[in-house]
Amino acid sequence: MLEQATPLDWAAVDITVPRATAGLPGVAMAGFGQRVADAPAAVEIAMVAHPSVTLLFDLGGGDGLVCGTEGRYVRGSAAVGLLPGEFRAGGPVGACLQIRLGPVAAAAVLGPAAELVGEVASLADVWGRSAAEQAEERLRAAVSWDARFAAAVGLLGRRAEERRERRPPVDPEVEHTWRRTLAGQGCVRVEALAYETGWSRKRLSARFGSQLGITPKRAARLVRFDRAAHLLAAGRPPADVALGCGYADQPHLHRDVREFVGLTPTALAAAPWLAIDDIAWPGGAAGR
Repeated sequence: MLEQATPLDWAAVDITVPRATAGLPGVAMAGFGQRVADAPAAVEIAMVAHPSVTLLFDLGGGDGLVCGTEGRYVRGSAAVGLLPGEFRAGGPVGACLQIRLGPVAAAAVLGPAAELVGEVASLADVWGRSAAEQAEERLRAAVSWDARFAAAVGLLGRRAEERRERRPPVDPEVEHTWRRTLAGQGCVRVEALAYETGWSRKRLSARFGSQLGITPKRAARLVRFDRAAHLLAAGRPPADVALGCGYADQPHLHRDVREFVGLTPTALAAAPWLAIDDIAWPGGAAGR
């Protein structure tokens, strides 16, 4: 993706998280800053799929952040939808604010998530150029990470309120289904979720898909994969992970790992991005 880019050394990265929760349901954030004295000219990161929409704010200078998947790249601040495939980010050394939005929170802030599924888009295309530039300027002008986090909470809250005044972002039944999928770690059957909402499975799948961008069944697979990925990174044997996460057998675990990140379970367990997840996202994925 980047000429002469070096894989990021996480030992040379300062990670900062808010002292308190953002106060917005389904939202998590972390700040990343590389110590310049230790840094190469450009770095590259391979990131693992997780059950959140991601906003990446480029707070550095120079040529800026580059993000992309499957040969499609954008430069500068970006929005990354669910299931972006083999997602990579990189660029010159600098600072970056990453915000994870659970799908319900993403719908509230960004609108229907279906348009972003599997995609990486410029933040200017998602928020509008003027709004995106103003957000970047405000975040860059903040004198500390605490100030940046507070500014980000304000930006997200205002956008959610503006959209809510026009129409509710998702049906209560859709939100319930997502919350239950998270709480059940992806193991609650869609038939049971449909029964709880009073809808047919067909209607639930259609409404869930139109508002969050993926079907309830695929959402459950992504949530279950996310849990499995972290257990693998913690050193658990694949056979134990498959059993503990509710897979029918180990080949089904292999199938999901291959589909979501294009790796084997052994390779996924060594993914550097997962190694810092407990530091950057101590509460787990957004929306949990």
